[in-house]
Amino acid sequence: MTELCDLSAVELSRRIARRDISPVELLDSCLTRIETVNPTLNAVVAADEGEARKAAQAAERAVLAGEELGLLHGLPIGIKDLNDTAGLRTTYGSQLFENHVPEEDALTVARMRQAGGIPWFKTNTPEYGAGANTRNFVYGATGNPFNPELTCAGSSGGSAVALATSMLPLCNGSDLGGSLRTPAAYCGVVGLRPTPGLVPKEGSLAAYAPLSVEGPMGRSVSDLALLLSVQAGEDARDPLSRPVDTAAMAAPAPADLSSLRVAFSEDLGFAPMEAEVLRLFRERTGAFRHLFADSFDRDPEMGEDPNRVFEVLRAVGFLGAHLDKVRQTPDKVGPNVTANVELGLTYSAEDVAWANVRHTQIYRRFLSFMDEVDVLIAPASSVQPFDKNEWYPREINGQPLQSYIHWVAIAYGLTLTGHPVLCLPCGSDEKGLPFGIQIVGRRFEEAKLLSIGLALEQALAGVQGCGRPVPDLSFLAAR
Repeated sequence: MTELCDLSAVELSRRIARRDISPVELLDSCLTRIETVNPTLNAVVAADEGEARKAAQAAERAVLAGEELGLLHGLPIGIKDLNDTAGLRTTYGSQLFENHVPEEDALTVARMRQAGGIPWFKTNTPEYGAGANTRNFVYGATGNPFNPELTCAGSSGGSAVALATSMLPLCNGSDLGGSLRTPAAYCGVVGLRPTPGLVPKEGSLAAYAPLSVEGPMGRSVSDLALLLSVQAGEDARDPLSRPVDTAAMAAPAPADLSSLRVAFSEDLGFAPMEAEVLRLFRERTGAFRHLFADSFDRDPEMGEDPNRVFEVLRAVGFLGAHLDKVRQTPDKVGPNVTANVELGLTYSAEDVAWANVRHTQIYRRFLSFMDEVDVLIAPASSVQPFDKNEWYPREINGQPLQSYIHWVAIAYGLTLTGHPVLCLPCGSDEKGLPFGIQIVGRRFEEAKLLSIGLALEQALAGVQGCGRPVPDLSFLAAR
């Protein structure tokens, strides 16, 4: 039987506004689901039930009093443990901040709270978001909801798992090299890496760097759009931010797929890809290519060594953020962060200049590419879920990888383009594990991308083997 927590965020918002359900009833349903499946999965790692209940009761009173309600009124929300939440333990997955309780909300959390959300739940993440597997030395590893012994990916893995199992109706995430998209793909939910600046990052130490972004996650495109409309909007502390029409994002209408020109790329022309993933991508896309006016195979021009471009820019970013921690408290810093900092120290000013020039070339070439198509569709990950106790895959198709992040090249390649990327579930593999695709739109045209994503989501639900998979909750509860 469907419980309240299994309903979409959009439907829950409607029912709360109509007084059909109480925010307190919804909170109770979410807490029961968390109690049932979270011990198996370790996705929700900090919560304050007392404060959440106070907020739900206040939300109920506001409804009964006929007050104007925010877009997220009464909805419990999972906050990735990289975002500060006032009064709630926030560790960044780091032993250095194991007992840290912030006094103020991060901007994205403040906006959710102002919109009526109840953000008293934290979701697991690797240390400082480093690594595409959600495990750290504070909380341990988060399991995949379709097989708890496998990874849910990262770094927004806790959010993806909480959504897939309906522990919470909405969660936020962030994305540098696929940190939001890969977990969405591995858990059968929806995630959006927005255009840099659409969702402001007021606390970034490198405010002019466009690689890392905040973004929404949900079980459907409509749910994700609701959250994005609250997160987006200008903030002067982020120089990349700009005014946006958030109302145009809140409730997208499905686009006409038959009018679209769509390019498909299996590997962006450079990413290492597991043979199984390529087979799945060909099978799945072959089942829905006919929906578009025109579809063809074409790789974007990624230029000279995009792997090294990303590696340099990422490592330099980690160097700026974490060098002091590695030098002063090396025993309290995990292997991924340490490796990035040490790598950053090997680069010269010439290396950084080279990477910035090549990055700009990739971006401008991709602008021209997107002038010719409405969207680009690619696989979401190079491999299917692996053992959660492994930090990362060491090889693909028997070939050793260049670095611990090389396996997410299919994701970070699109990061380098500076364009928005929507990750959609697209069925499962033979083991019952979710498979996902990335849909790339034009920069700052998130409203159009969401409309296309909504139409495709609806179409895929009717295509054999392409609908959104759902985990077996009874199996998770029995463990």
